[in-house]
Amino acid sequence: MSDGTQQVTIERLGHRGDGIAPGPVYVPGALPGEVVEGAVSGGVMRTPKIVTPSTDRVSPPCRHAKSCGGCQLQHASDGFVTAWKEDVVRRALEAQDLSAPMRAAFTSPAHSRRRAGFSARRTKKGALVGFHQKASDVVVAVPDCQLVTPALAAALPMVERLAVAGASRKGELSVLVTESLSGLDVAVTGGKPIDDALRSELAIIAQAEGLARLAWDDDVLTFLPPHQRFGAALVVPPPGAFLQATETGQAALLAAVQEALDGASHIADLFAGCGTFALPLAEKARVHAVEGDKPMTRALDQGWRQAQGLRHVTHAVRDLFRNPLLPDELTRFDGIVIDPPRAGAEAQVAELARARVPRIAFVSCNPVTFARDAARLQAAGYRLDWVQVVDQFRWSTHVETVAALHLEK
Repeated sequence: MSDGTQQVTIERLGHRGDGIAPGPVYVPGALPGEVVEGAVSGGVMRTPKIVTPSTDRVSPPCRHAKSCGGCQLQHASDGFVTAWKEDVVRRALEAQDLSAPMRAAFTSPAHSRRRAGFSARRTKKGALVGFHQKASDVVVAVPDCQLVTPALAAALPMVERLAVAGASRKGELSVLVTESLSGLDVAVTGGKPIDDALRSELAIIAQAEGLARLAWDDDVLTFLPPHQRFGAALVVPPPGAFLQATETGQAALLAAVQEALDGASHIADLFAGCGTFALPLAEKARVHAVEGDKPMTRALDQGWRQAQGLRHVTHAVRDLFRNPLLPDELTRFDGIVIDPPRAGAEAQVAELARARVPRIAFVSCNPVTFARDAARLQAAGYRLDWVQVVDQFRWSTHVETVAALHLEK
């Protein structure tokens, strides 16, 4: 359905980064205050002409910005993006009748993403590797990506070799490439079933490219343990395991968590992963780490056992969505750090509210579920001391926060 050509003024930015004008009319690539003109179909102006640009409009730093779907906000100034992300958090809190001091946001620099999932397709002449085009399954080559580290950018030819070796002509290969202290750690899904010939070819590629580890679905070739450093501990995460996107972002989150729990002597780390917070916190406190993924928990434990100077770290494999820690299990702790996935931690937060642990450091990648869970804690007597945006996903609409809460009554 076509609504014809219109001229509209953008009022606000939506959660996907599109400008929104009255109607509503959604305008990709537009900023608040801009006057834009173009054909509107189904409530969307897909190819707008900017009549009056915003003072926050900038030239995208990446030459792939128009085609690649990896970034949504390269056309906006850094100051605008930061303020917008802080406002997303503020509005999520206000929707739950909450408020808190907003600390200055931290944004990871360009060329700092140490972990990226590339898409690859075989072609008649070789392979095409990159990210998906906006709103499409078309793969766009990104040789000059401004997000990833130089090591990841240099890995694109290696990903092409993997696609030529093991991608089907009809399917798409997903290749997760992560920097480790020992070299690149690569996890591939969506490829051909592995056999002896393919395994041999993959080993040749991995050795020629100097990979620390190459996982092809469940088949793993390890040449050097792909260590990640969490404080004083070195950890070998299982292939494809969660890792904070940038080193600087991880450091910012950790510093905020340590401040929020300063003085705590016995801490529970809920949704602990491989020990991003648990192991550094163990430099000053006893820690109990709880994670639903057994291989990640095993990696955390091995990292603790091989480290020097850490206090006692216990662990448990437990699904905190279906089987949250109960108040009688929580009351022995004087500090909690919780870092749930996007769905939040509704069941676990309900038990935290009952247990009344003195201090909580809350890390979240979804402002809406964070505000919901924080409201439950406030109703139980907690106060939000501060909230900080930690932007590891520069130029994207992804919003990550860390917050400190203490029991007030």
